[in-house]
This record gives sequence, structure tokens and C-alpha cells, in this order.
Amino acid sequence: MPASLSCPACGSEFEDRWRCTCGAPLRFADRPLPDGPAPDPHELERDRGLWAFEDFLPVGREVTLGEGWTPLVRADEWDASFKLEYVFPTGSFKDRGAATTLSRAVELGVDTVVEDSSGNAGAAIATYAARAGIDAEIYVPAAVKQSKLRAIERAGATPVRVEGSRQDVTDACLAAVEAGDGWYASHAWNPAFFAGTSTVAFEVAAQRGWEAPDAFVTPLGHGTLFLGAYRGFRALYEAGWIDELPRLLGAQATGYAPIADTLHGEADADPNEVADGIQIREPVQRGDILHAVEATDGDVVALSEAAVEAELDALHARGFYTEPTCAVAPAALHEFRARGVVDEGEDVVVALTGSGLKS
Repeated sequence: MPASLSCPACGSEFEDRWRCTCGAPLRFADRPLPDGPAPDPHELERDRGLWAFEDFLPVGREVTLGEGWTPLVRADEWDASFKLEYVFPTGSFKDRGAATTLSRAVELGVDTVVEDSSGNAGAAIATYAARAGIDAEIYVPAAVKQSKLRAIERAGATPVRVEGSRQDVTDACLAAVEAGDGWYASHAWNPAFFAGTSTVAFEVAAQRGWEAPDAFVTPLGHGTLFLGAYRGFRALYEAGWIDELPRLLGAQATGYAPIADTLHGEADADPNEVADGIQIREPVQRGDILHAVEATDGDVVALSEAAVEAELDALHARGFYTEPTCAVAPAALHEFRARGVVDEGEDVVVALTGSGLKS
């Protein structure tokens, strides 16, 4: 029986919906937590991928391509460790959420999924839908990168190119959902997607012997990885598997930085058009993102186009072949240190989220 959903805003419960009737994002009604101490990390069944942590997951292992357990490597030039989230079947961290979202779609008996995306989430949903034998329609900007468009098409999904802004793409997709054209496999709304991205926290903690870092830095658009990491680390803390929560630090692009602007009032900067994967002006989980920042004594900053381009060159020169959006996170780490948010010598993990092969 698929897990039911509930609304944290009004308390309504549903067998399945893409959002509450009150308009708020939904969550799983029951959040599973393991009973007992953390296992020896070496005893985890890593061949089960994300479901090595199945005691935390509200979705069964129905669709998988062996995703998970991305490398955690030391990056001395940044005095940090990098979580290489670009080492995934479709080249981005979105595979975490796609695996759990399509697994829930199978549990529900879904025939067709629809998603809107700037590229990475669309490629992931299309690929995992193909794995599940489910049809997919992916709404993308008309100017989507050809590498991402090809990935969607070659997985057998139907791309729907939409002129206009990123919000126009979402609006067109939602019109299709409301018309009954498919089940909304949204990386911004679907709680199953966030269940998948929460596994990044489980892996980081396990790879570090159940010790959380002092801080965890991610790019921040809709907050898919940022919130997933928060919920994952909180679940580990509530289960007693880690002793404290890391500070959650988000990296946005100038001109598309609603959270950084709220925190710091820096809305006048020129738009950063390089970090195309996080060009989100109205994240649907805005309230939860701000709560995660406050609850972890975290912060969010916005990075300029020049800063991201320079950081991308530095990453490539040291063997980290990422796409431009990834570079906002290590660039943000420099800014957090300059502002005194992160002290020298603090233990920091930075997520690198998408492959340069898709640029």
C-alpha cells in the first residue's frame, strides 16, 4: 500500500495529490525512522543503492539504476570535501529523487508522468520513467541545452518546449496536469522526490563514520537538494545516528536569489545567466527553505556570473568536470568564509551536482 500524504499547513490527508487543496506542498503522513543504534557503515548493503537506508524511506525499491553512494573526496584547495553528485546515471543529483519518485509512480499504478525542468530533472525523470516502462512528457524551456534535450528524447520521453521564462514552463506543465494529462513527477512539489534527495545526508554521514560535517553547502534553486539534505540530517539526528545537525548553506545566482535577498537584501545585482539550473525566482518550498536555514543556523548567498565562471575554471583545472551551476556552491564557500559564516579549519562538505558532460 503506497504511503499517504498530509499537509503540514492545514492537516488534510490524501492518498495522493500533487499539492494540498489549500495550495501548500504535501509531505508523507508518516516519516519512518529506524529503531536502534546506527549500524557499522561497512555493514550497509550498498548494492541496494539508496535503499541501503530503506528504514528511513517511505517508498519501496521499485525503480533503480544502481544510483547512490557518490564519492566523497578531499579538495585541499578549498579546505573542504566534495560530494560528487555528478557521478550518477544521468549525470546529476536529480537521479536520487527520480528513483524514489518513479518508484512511487509504480506503487500507484501510474501510466504517464509529466515534469517541468530546466534540463537535469527532466533527463532524470525521463530516464527512470523509461526504466519503469512509464510514458513521460517533459516540459522544458525553448532554449534548453541540446545535451539535456537529447537525453530526454533518447529515453523515449516527449519533450514539450515552451517559449518564455522558467515560470512559463511550469505554468504550461501545470495546465497539462490539471487537464489530466499525467501524474506530476515534480522535483519541486512531489514529496517522493525529497525522500530521494534526503539520502545525500545519509550517505555523507555514513561515509564519515556517522559524524556530520560542520557545514554542508549546496546550490539552491527550488531547494531540492538543500531541503533533502536538511530532512535527511534531521532524520539521522532524531534517530540518534548523528550528534548534531550541520549548518545548511545555500548558493544562489544573482538576479535569481529570493532567499538570499530575503536574508540580506541584495536584490540589485546583475542577473547571473551562467548558472541556468537554479534560475528560480519563486521556490514553492520557500517557507521550508527559510525554516531549514534558521533551524541549522545556516545562511544563503548569491553569486555573480563572474564568480561562477572563475570557480568553474578552478574546478575543471583540478579534475572536477562539472557543469556551470555546480560552481556556485564552492564559490559560495569562499564568500561564506569572507563573511565569517565559516571559519578556517571548519569541516565542510560541498555538493557538486551536475556533470560537465551535459554543458
